[in-house]
Amino acid sequence: MTMSPEQYGPLIGVGIALLVILLKGRKPRTLRPQWMWVVPLLITVMIGLGLWGMTYSPTADQSPFGAAEWAMLAVGLVLGGAVGWWRGRMTTIFREADGTLKSRASPLGLILILGLLAGRSLLRGWLEANAAAWHINPLALADAFMVFVVGLVIMQRVEMFIRTRKIQHGERDAHLEFAS
Repeated sequence: MTMSPEQYGPLIGVGIALLVILLKGRKPRTLRPQWMWVVPLLITVMIGLGLWGMTYSPTADQSPFGAAEWAMLAVGLVLGGAVGWWRGRMTTIFREADGTLKSRASPLGLILILGLLAGRSLLRGWLEANAAAWHINPLALADAFMVFVVGLVIMQRVEMFIRTRKIQHGERDAHLEFAS
């Protein structure tokens, strides 16, 4: 399987972004639990509007998605939620001496995200070429990856919020005991 020059651009961009994120991720960031809902809400609204725009047509009598396509979206959401929960568990959360909460993302979680992005990019052409033979809607397949991101972001923040609340109430973070 050969890659076209158009496929190199996103891979190079992801590689550069990964390097920047890895370097930036070494430094703990201040965690503000009261604002943890903002990013998941924005991503859910943006991807939800994108899905709605792709599936809704005022002239069509019905949605282009049938039960199989909606099931594919549900699987993407559940798998994204599972990966997000795991990635949230891999994030280190701790309290500074002054009471400020800090978090540091795990490089392993970032490598997982990179692997998923690279896998999606590398498999895209093959999946689209074989979608008809497998009776899969290529649009639903692409949308399943977007819904995966929604599940990932939401569940990562939910897991981090739960752990943050425990730390705020004086409990020791079980993740720190696990990592030691």
